[in-house]
Amino acid sequence: MSQRLPTAILGRTGIEVTRLGFGTALWRPDRHHWTEEAASELYNEVLDQGINFIDTAYDYMFAEDWIGRNISDRYDEFHLATKCGCTDTQPDRNSSLHSWTGSNFLRNIEGSLERLGRESVDIIQPHNPTVAEVEGGGLVDAMREMRDTGKVRHLGISTTLPYLPTFLDWGVFDTMQIPYSALEREHEDWITKAAEAGVGIIIRGGVAQGETSSGDRSGTWAQFEKAGLDELREPGESRSAFVLRFTLSHPHAHTIIVGTTRVAHLRENVEAVMRGPLPDDVYAEAKRRLDAIGQTPVPTGDEE
Repeated sequence: MSQRLPTAILGRTGIEVTRLGFGTALWRPDRHHWTEEAASELYNEVLDQGINFIDTAYDYMFAEDWIGRNISDRYDEFHLATKCGCTDTQPDRNSSLHSWTGSNFLRNIEGSLERLGRESVDIIQPHNPTVAEVEGGGLVDAMREMRDTGKVRHLGISTTLPYLPTFLDWGVFDTMQIPYSALEREHEDWITKAAEAGVGIIIRGGVAQGETSSGDRSGTWAQFEKAGLDELREPGESRSAFVLRFTLSHPHAHTIIVGTTRVAHLRENVEAVMRGPLPDDVYAEAKRRLDAIGQTPVPTGDEE
């Protein structure tokens, strides 16, 4: 690349991350093109484009194996986060089943390190547990053991409301992975509050899974039209690129992990981020229009 991707410091971890990261939750039964050969090409392109933060998990099909086999010789070029809580009850690992016990967490990190071919990872994250599940399983103690034995550097958590405020109050987690985009603004103010407390913010869903020709099964993208955001797009700018730049405009979205199985889509995402956040007036107008259709963020509770 002739230009360097913009970066941010990931909270109190002190890690400098590119504001565009890469997420590896990519496998689907109908994606017949998504083979290890295709993954190798894409993962290497991710690094060639200058992205230095990759997020993965055991139950992202074969992502950890493919990372370990195809880009382990480039580990010095990027930071790596994985997750714990997943189980191995499904042979294809495409499962959302989790076991919230400390012993399972400790098995998880050993398995992840073996597949990745590493002695440690930068960040470990429980995979969306409730507060009760974290407390009941003694999960924080297990994560601290991982850190104390050098298997992980920092403790994070993938979370949402209503659990996020409690996890933030604990002061245990160095990073939080939180869903956010123009079309999912529920956590907008909480992202700011967490970042101001020193937490590194990893954004998932930063392009609302992208607008695709297969249709909007969730109805999320209908909000784009309802808010009239097409009128705010620059000439030639796709809706997905506009949403990504909206997400980038949040000053506390330290890194936005956007996954794709297509090199062309990856390059479009890079191009959007290189164009930078939306102009201030466009960003303000987009939020005003989204507020008007009921996309206001959930207050943090600090308002007077």
